[in-house]
Amino acid sequence: MSEKERIPTIEGSEKMPDPNQMEQAFPNVNPGQAPYGGRVIVQLRRIKKDVDMGHFKLILPTETKENEKWNNMIGKVVAIGPLAFKNKDTMASWPEGSWAQIGDYVRVPRWGGDRWERNVPGEDEKDPVLFMTINDHELIAKVTDDPLSFRTYI
Repeated sequence: MSEKERIPTIEGSEKMPDPNQMEQAFPNVNPGQAPYGGRVIVQLRRIKKDVDMGHFKLILPTETKENEKWNNMIGKVVAIGPLAFKNKDTMASWPEGSWAQIGDYVRVPRWGGDRWERNVPGEDEKDPVLFMTINDHELIAKVTDDPLSFRTYI
């Protein structure tokens, strides 16, 4: 493998996330839908409007924020369909159980799924929350480090 074809590195931090930053990234918003069958609804991490650099703030251009928002791969499970994590032939739960629960932070595919936005009640309509519905088997991994410590996309 040449130096130009490096495999992406995923770096996270095991520190506890700041509760205020978590509230900004994953505000409590009703997705407005309930999944059918074996589907899962994931609330994607909301991208910051600006970056606090200590003595000053760096305001991100709209194009950068949109690019990061739609390429985001970290989310929070907010709803699970009645047939998710079950054997589709027998409808019995898998012996190992469900691999994701409501409230888990997960990695999701960069592309795919059905995506929609919802406004946060009482906030600026220019900063909505992005949700996606995917099939249960499309969840990539459970995030075990601070979900805010990951780069937006790889």
